Amino acid sequence: MASTTGAIWAVDVGNNSLKAMHLSVVGGVVEVIGFDNIQHGKILSGSSVKPAERDELIALSLRRFVEQNDVGNNEFIISVPSKNSFARFVTLPPVEQKRIPEIVKFEAAQQIPFDIDDVQWDWQMMEESSTPETKVGIFAIRNDVVGAELSPFSGENLQVNYIQMAPIALYNYILYDRPELCRSEKHAVVVLNIGAENTDLVVCTKSTVWQRNIPMGGDSFTKAIADTFKLNFQKAEKLKRTAAMSKYARQIFQAMRPVFADLGSEIQRSLGFYTNSNPTVKLSRIIALGGGTKMRGLLKYLQQTLQVSIETPDSFKKLSMGSDVSAAKFHDSVCDFGIVYGLALQGLGLARIESNLLPRSISRSMAWKIKARYCTAAACFLLAVSLLAFGRGFLDRINYNNKQSIRQKNERVVQEARQARNNVQSQKSQAEVYEAMIQKQFDLFKYRDVLPQLFETIISNLPNEKNNPEQKELYRAFVEGDVKTVLQTPRKERKQIFITGMSAYFVGDVNTATFIEEDLQAVGRAGKASPAMSATDTGISRSDTESVWFYPEEYLKEMGMTPGATGGDSKAGFLVTIIGFSPYKNIGELLEPLGAGKDLSRWGFITRLMHLDDVVDGNSPFELHEKTNVQHFNLKIAEVSTEEKMPSGIGVLDAAITGGKGLNKETRRDPMTNEIISKVIELDENGKPKIDKFGKEIVAINDHWFRLDAKFVWKDAPEEVKGIGTTGAMGAGGATMGGF
Repeated sequence: MASTTGAIWAVDVGNNSLKAMHLSVVGGVVEVIGFDNIQHGKILSGSSVKPAERDELIALSLRRFVEQNDVGNNEFIISVPSKNSFARFVTLPPVEQKRIPEIVKFEAAQQIPFDIDDVQWDWQMMEESSTPETKVGIFAIRNDVVGAELSPFSGENLQVNYIQMAPIALYNYILYDRPELCRSEKHAVVVLNIGAENTDLVVCTKSTVWQRNIPMGGDSFTKAIADTFKLNFQKAEKLKRTAAMSKYARQIFQAMRPVFADLGSEIQRSLGFYTNSNPTVKLSRIIALGGGTKMRGLLKYLQQTLQVSIETPDSFKKLSMGSDVSAAKFHDSVCDFGIVYGLALQGLGLARIESNLLPRSISRSMAWKIKARYCTAAACFLLAVSLLAFGRGFLDRINYNNKQSIRQKNERVVQEARQARNNVQSQKSQAEVYEAMIQKQFDLFKYRDVLPQLFETIISNLPNEKNNPEQKELYRAFVEGDVKTVLQTPRKERKQIFITGMSAYFVGDVNTATFIEEDLQAVGRAGKASPAMSATDTGISRSDTESVWFYPEEYLKEMGMTPGATGGDSKAGFLVTIIGFSPYKNIGELLEPLGAGKDLSRWGFITRLMHLDDVVDGNSPFELHEKTNVQHFNLKIAEVSTEEKMPSGIGVLDAAITGGKGLNKETRRDPMTNEIISKVIELDENGKPKIDKFGKEIVAINDHWFRLDAKFVWKDAPEEVKGIGTTGAMGAGGATMGGF
């Protein structure tokens, strides 16, 4: 929303000074009609400056600004530092245009890391013409920060109309003043605003912005000097500003060298994160702003470190100077005016992002003030209408007395309607009985989603892009069926686990339940619930193989199982059996590495199952039960071979020619890459079996298979489910999984 007066004062209260710019639009050209740069009595971020003194210094600078400039009734827009603000850009699901505000409000409650009632927030559409996606920016500031920023202006009776975040103001400045640097989404420019206490890093493209606050600035160099030479903050600051002319220049720059290195490292790490997240975006150059750019040698050091061209603007391309403005004096402070320039553009309605974080109560108050003259006219009009209504009421009363018979007739019709409504209500009440009967039938499906959720929890903890990012290209190639890319990683280096079979049985109490002794061939086949029973045997219906089955008491007695009491310590849950294999050279490291401790990057499949609350978003509804007790947890690992006792589904049996005489032997191969996964006899260059010193054939071990029996507690199992527990397994669901 643009200023109603056609002119705007933009103010940025920094730690070193108060910067202000007065802009207006004249004939379609943005013109500077006033500016000011007032140094505080002390640097506000200095170690000796207390909060009360800081507020007083800001008030003095603001009072001096009011005395030196004719602020009149102009509107004001102010900034808040990035460290006190929140910005997030999200992509919305495809919805109708009228539902976007509702979706955004939901996203804001999820994204903002504070209670939504404790912040001032706003949002804006971030349209991209090249994509059908709907992107929005969500911006927020805590209420106490807003109050602190507005307090000095209220003390000087200055009405603030807009509040914006400093990084967003820098983005608005670049897109308006230097649009050639942000030609598309593939070309970005970095704005580096080096302040006294913090450095704002803002990456700008044509329709997106990415920001990071680096808690280092000019004060970091001052503190380094103060620590080295045992000086107070004020003396160290003076020594820093005169370092180039000091006879101790070499010692001073030597003291600041670690800060140079730390700042360069932080900027380099931030840009590296951005480029890794946006590999198609090219960083064209860095625009350096802020008081920190005046430090001798800093920009040259950063350019050499970052290997990106750094530019410090000596003017603003699209600003013209008013007749009463000193152009020379203005250009001396151009590097300090990036934020206020972007703020003023928003106040004039020329900014790309126009979110306003001013409290709603203040906005409404200003709106009523603007409309006060209209309210007066409306009150006069209301008085006239009231007089006319009084006269009309008098006439209507006379007419009312003349229509007594019509009212009596209407009353009889109303009574008949009430009687009819009571009859309808009586009929509706009988429907409750039928509703209860229907609900009882639907209760059978109440917990049908528990088992799929358990399977999903288990599968999500296998090695994948999230759990093992260093091999993410391997996992993507596997999912896409890209055999060539998969083969680029030696088989024994592939951190993969292939699940060939999984079954889960519901039990009322995992403490007393025992694992069903299934043969390996049965567990490996899809949809096999138990070698002894199936859904068709019991007559119990289910929707698919991933449903939890609950057997009636009559069936349990027929099968020789009796309902077991689920006392106060009983824990409902599932008996889970997982069959799979892995090509990795050390399958134990993938399952449960030793000494991993709390290092999540080293956790294996079983380690993550032991800490589901740490690896699953939110609290997991499941918990691995007594992993250290062999009655509740058992793991078997063996070499992949061609023997019949192996589980089905592990590789594909194939006939391979070995030996010099064409002897046929079976092997197991990877169904995707056709690699041999079973143990085989090693051959020499003549195709004959290799022999060790004892005369035995040397066998090469390839993949390993495993069987894992584990119990998972259903932490929030309802009492009605616990009550049907048995001493054996009550139900199951099974499925054969692909590789992970």
